Amino acid sequence: MFSELKFPVPWGHVAAKAWGPSEGHPVLCLHGWLDNANTFDKLIPLLPRGCYYVAMDFSGHGLSSHRPAGCPYHFLDYVTDVRRVAAALQWRRFTLMGHSMGGAVAGMMVDKLILLESLGFLLAPEDTEAWLKSKRRVIDRLLSLEAKQQTPKARSPEAALQRLLEANSHLTAEGGAILLQRGATETPAGLVYNRDMRARTQSREFFTVEQCVKLLQKIQDRVLIIVSQDGLLVPHNLPSRNHFVKALQEAFESTLKEHIQLAEVPGSHFVHLNEPEVVSGIISNFLTAQNTRARL
Repeated sequence: MFSELKFPVPWGHVAAKAWGPSEGHPVLCLHGWLDNANTFDKLIPLLPRGCYYVAMDFSGHGLSSHRPAGCPYHFLDYVTDVRRVAAALQWRRFTLMGHSMGGAVAGMMVDKLILLESLGFLLAPEDTEAWLKSKRRVIDRLLSLEAKQQTPKARSPEAALQRLLEANSHLTAEGGAILLQRGATETPAGLVYNRDMRARTQSREFFTVEQCVKLLQKIQDRVLIIVSQDGLLVPHNLPSRNHFVKALQEAFESTLKEHIQLAEVPGSHFVHLNEPEVVSGIISNFLTAQNTRARL
């Protein structure tokens, strides 16, 4: 069983759902890009019951409020969302578990991490022009969305699920349906996606490998990285950035040494949702080990 939570913010609220005893070891769970807190629905019931798990919806995702009109979605804003929720919960020491983009958010702020299909950082394009082009694209898309002022499209439940699966080839139909339960609202015309369209144009914070290493050196506690064999971090799925991924993995291993645990498991980018039993044992052992808490 879980309970729904709401945390007030200046533009509305950040929504979350919680499992376990509130006095248990705190674990804050962060979903991936354009997903929502339901991404952890099948995994958390398999994890240690003595923990208190809070899975939040980032602003503009799931049941959380959209940011005010005219405001873009900067990557660091998601870090601020986490800080606001941690402050509201009065948590100073806790574990962060992030999937994909959620792992990149987690990598910027705490000492102890569980990263699912994430290396904790977003790597910068090698070419300066490519970096500039990515920033221009964010601005262009935001202004284009504002100019169009389109009403969110309503779809039948079947069409909404099909659209979600087409955009996420790693999702199963069951996993997609779970995300859709929190990611869409029923209207007289059909289901409307809850996510803010501006979130698709978020301005990301990119780092060079050298900058990542300096951030890694600040990590004081243990890090668990779970990589799926058919996920987004394997060579054939990231041909243009594979050497960056390899370099970052090597940096983790050389910098953190005994603090890092790297596990490769069968499955896709959404292995924690599609086949949670594949990763639940690894995560459970990590959570129950001594000295498990992270400091904000």
